[in-house]
Amino acid sequence: MQNNTRVYKMAFAGVYPHYIQKAEKKGRTDELMRNIRYLDKLIDELAKGKPMDKILRK
Repeated sequence: MQNNTRVYKMAFAGVYPHYIQKAEKKGRTDELMRNIRYLDKLIDELAKGKPMDKILRK
C-alpha cells in the first residue's frame, strides 16, 4: 500500500502546469484544456462553499 499523503498536500497550482505540459506533448490541448479549466473552476467554487446545484446552474 502506497502512502499518498504527499500528493494530497500538493497545491493544484503546483501540479497544473505539469498537466498542461503533458497534454500539449500528446497534442491534446483543445477539448482536454477546456475540461481541465472547467474542473479547476468547479474546485474553486466548491472550496468557497457554494452548493453543487448552484455551481452547475440546475
